Amino acid sequence: MSFDALPADHPLATGVTADAPLVAALEGRAATHRPVWFMRQAGRSLPEYLKVREGTTMLESCLKPDLAAEITLQPVRRYGVDAGIFFSDIVVPLKVAGVGVDIAPGVGPVFDHPIRTMADVDALPALGEPGDGGAMDEALEPVREAVRLTVAQLGSTPLIGFAGAPFTLAAYMVQGRPSRDHMAARELMWSAPEVWEALVSWTSRAAGLFLRAQVLAGASAVQLFDSWAGSLSEKAYVEKCAGGSRAALMAVADLGVPRIHFAANAGHLLDPMGAAGATALGVDYRTPLDEASRAVGGRFPLQGNIDPAMLAAPTATLEAHVLDVLRRGAEAPGHVVNLGHGMPPHADPDVVKRVVELVHERG
Repeated sequence: MSFDALPADHPLATGVTADAPLVAALEGRAATHRPVWFMRQAGRSLPEYLKVREGTTMLESCLKPDLAAEITLQPVRRYGVDAGIFFSDIVVPLKVAGVGVDIAPGVGPVFDHPIRTMADVDALPALGEPGDGGAMDEALEPVREAVRLTVAQLGSTPLIGFAGAPFTLAAYMVQGRPSRDHMAARELMWSAPEVWEALVSWTSRAAGLFLRAQVLAGASAVQLFDSWAGSLSEKAYVEKCAGGSRAALMAVADLGVPRIHFAANAGHLLDPMGAAGATALGVDYRTPLDEASRAVGGRFPLQGNIDPAMLAAPTATLEAHVLDVLRRGAEAPGHVVNLGHGMPPHADPDVVKRVVELVHERG
């Protein structure tokens, strides 16, 4: 893999993270041990996270570089995982672009104005180009600074950049808030396809700029997280969703970093997800990894897929499940152990640490 397009001091370009177990596994190379990290490991279940977040809102925490860096580093220190996942939220690129959005406690993203018409899309802020000094580029500086601060302390442990997938971003923007069935977005994509396509074009651009900013500042891999694509049929995904994901992921393709694509409840979409610009696929807990590897013809390293509910199981049950995940994951060209979705907020940190130790011992 060539990293010539990265800054000369990037940890991949200098070799600091180039042979880290995570990077090796995501590239389908032999790793010294099976790497492991967890989605939503930064926060939620950690008492040190709750303490450091006191007095700040979620979006404030994401955009304070020293705080975002500290939260990103906390699970690496506590668990000894093989990667940090950048502490952020899927709506951060929308917020810094100038979209009226906030995260309501106990609710989730809430938008000032839902996007339903072409006039609504046309009124969205201009995003500009990477490094053009425009409003979006300037607004991303706290993100870049947080990445730089984090990478300086991670050393040989890679940082994974993060963005929400264009479909999920668009679904939130159409609904104006979280939804159980995303009906407003699913209706818009068929009733006003030109509006939907324009909105996904905008969200894919925002996600791509967000990913690129993180990589150029020092992230060694990226993950595109699609919360809601699993609600789509394969036909709808291919026709109305995949192009946006591909545009976002390809925004960093020239930089040479591994590109993970994860969608929840999307076992039926793994093949088209792989075609949408991914170099590795995240698999949720519903699809065994050996079946997932066969479904994509063994073409992709896989990430996953411990059932988060198993963290509350008796020790013997949990260990047997982890070992089964390791066995099935070994059938893929490369395997990064993860949960099959995010860390539960009530997860016991001591149990999580034992899972990391088991993976490192047996993987």
